[in-house]
Amino acid sequence: MTLEKAEKKGRPYGCGLGPAFEVIGGRWKALLLYEIHVETRRFGELKRLVEGISEKVLIQQLREMEADGLIHRKVFHEVPPRVEYSITGLGASLDDALIPLAKWGEQHAERIVAPRT
Repeated sequence: MTLEKAEKKGRPYGCGLGPAFEVIGGRWKALLLYEIHVETRRFGELKRLVEGISEKVLIQQLREMEADGLIHRKVFHEVPPRVEYSITGLGASLDDALIPLAKWGEQHAERIVAPRT
């Protein structure tokens, strides 16, 4: 969606950060995107890798990311059922864009976290 189309739908964005944060906002999506970018993951793997996320929230976040075109969900019709999540081209480009932000966070973590504890 272009910035002009977003504004017509009642979502005024002054820059590209608005749409980016709309699809990656929240506590878990960036972490999930990173883990899926590393390699294709199963649901149980993601639950173990992203500590503290509840099953309900994990399901919700994965559904939203799939709807936004960031990840692909593949269902294997076997017993027991198996589902794998992989990154799409759009998701990979977003993950690549987040790398500099992650580096900034690493460099400034002590300064940011210390006053908040």
